[in-house]
Amino acid sequence: MTRMMTALCLGVASLALAAPAFAQSKGDWTLGVGVVNVNPKSDNGTLAGAAADIDDATALQFTAEYFVADNIGIELLAASPFEHDVNLAGIGFAGSVKQLPPTLSVKYHFPTQSNFKPFVGLGINYTTFFEEESPLGTLELDDSFGLAATVGAEWLVGDSAAVRLDVRYIKIDSDVSLNGANIGKAEIDPVTVGLAYVHRF
Repeated sequence: MTRMMTALCLGVASLALAAPAFAQSKGDWTLGVGVVNVNPKSDNGTLAGAAADIDDATALQFTAEYFVADNIGIELLAASPFEHDVNLAGIGFAGSVKQLPPTLSVKYHFPTQSNFKPFVGLGINYTTFFEEESPLGTLELDDSFGLAATVGAEWLVGDSAAVRLDVRYIKIDSDVSLNGANIGKAEIDPVTVGLAYVHRF
């Protein structure tokens, strides 16, 4: 996934060199659609006395951003469901879970005189878990609130079009229960990498 995104971005960057620049002005809207990979950190806590490992997942990503001032936008991030497998040391596959991570962020877009437009952002994430399944019994993960930070850039490829690459860190922790008994906390805390087409209105 990372190699594919790098290759696509290099191709887009070469196109963007010839594209006209546009300002990111108060009152503008942008809509984005693309793909994003959610990669949990390597140590996901202890569940039922065993070290947990939660795998990565890729899904569609959607964003809407409104510029409340020049170069400052409020962005809502949404996605199609992500599905993660959960493995426990000494046990192996212990279950799977789906999640949706809507995130609301304030972003600052650095003003530049080129088609390369970097940005940073800070916001709040709400992750809801559903369709938990486990061969060990009834698995449940509590929903999570946490901070989210993002960095990225857009490469302009037209008067109102751009390609965006962004990287986010999201704080996601969830209390986990099996057959009604608490078995620990899943420390997911993923880094996400997204590639999207963005249209400005």
